[in-house]
Amino acid sequence: MSKAFLILADGTVFEGNAIGATGTTIGETVFTTGMTGYLETLTDPSYYGQIVTQTFPLIGNYGVIPEDFESKKPWVRGYIVRELCDEPSNFRCGGILDDFLKKHGIVGICGIDTRALTKKLREAGVMNGMIVSGDETCPNVDAVLAKIKSYQIVDAVKSVQDGAVIEHAETTGKGKHIVLFDFGAKANIQRELEKRGCTVTVVPYDTKAEEVAALAPDGIMLSNGPGDPAENTGVITEITKLCDNGTIPIFGICLGHQMLALARGAKTSKLKYGHRGGNHPVKDLETGRVYITSQNHGYAVQTDEGSLPPCAKLSFINLNDNTCEGITYTDIPAFSVQFHPEACGGPHDTNFLFDKFMSMMEAFHATK
Repeated sequence: MSKAFLILADGTVFEGNAIGATGTTIGETVFTTGMTGYLETLTDPSYYGQIVTQTFPLIGNYGVIPEDFESKKPWVRGYIVRELCDEPSNFRCGGILDDFLKKHGIVGICGIDTRALTKKLREAGVMNGMIVSGDETCPNVDAVLAKIKSYQIVDAVKSVQDGAVIEHAETTGKGKHIVLFDFGAKANIQRELEKRGCTVTVVPYDTKAEEVAALAPDGIMLSNGPGDPAENTGVITEITKLCDNGTIPIFGICLGHQMLALARGAKTSKLKYGHRGGNHPVKDLETGRVYITSQNHGYAVQTDEGSLPPCAKLSFINLNDNTCEGITYTDIPAFSVQFHPEACGGPHDTNFLFDKFMSMMEAFHATK
């Protein structure tokens, strides 16, 4: 096994072994705490532009299972694990993870102290990094730091279009018609809607509000996706128009939640190291109940005094740092959450929010 090196923007170097493709990659170095679901992580478009560190020490033990993908391919810029399993055991296994990474050109590193790396990112915050794979000696750090520091994630939503991979479910024709905005949508959002008998029309991120209204949907789903929500000014303008129209119920998830908030006059800001993993506790402010959720985001809607408009009611908060995890709008039929109620491989505690969306559409259209 050849050597690989991870060089962080602060000059720290981790030496390990190469996995995946040979070469060099630069991205935003983040960590995710999920104990399972590595295939969903790799194929989640929300990780576009990022070098992902798995904090769980053994990855790849159930191999590659295409049925579990959230999109057609992996979107990560690089991959970091403590130990990569090269002899997976699962009756659904269709290959080994290392071959999958090679096939898709994902440069990775294993055999480093991922615990130390995670502690550094928690203390210093998310930082850019470079993985150099296949070289026996580490590059001159001073010579590459400027290049590492200059990396930025731009045009993220535009860059992950047409990534979904899903076979449409059979529907009765009597279910609700949902327009799903694809900002980098995870396939399981569509699956959850189709499980409830919905007919789903997936539209590109830059679809105009008038085009959506012409489809006469019963509801609109604003999907997850990568990058800075405030970068998407054109999308936010169209969401604002749909909100001003006020005749179509809206449900936003993750990036969709953030852009809906921006469309209503709220603000967003970047978190120190983000929320990524399947063990994040959130509190329902109406019932007081706590749910364990799956999350993957680096930005949050601001909730300091005056940042939320009067029509926005905070519905969920994160119990680790008190950041915004959900908003219900009082003047239009719309709500959104920062976490992932469609989560695979879990937890599924908040899956009921899709049923809430169904009930909202039933109630709203019953009054028309």
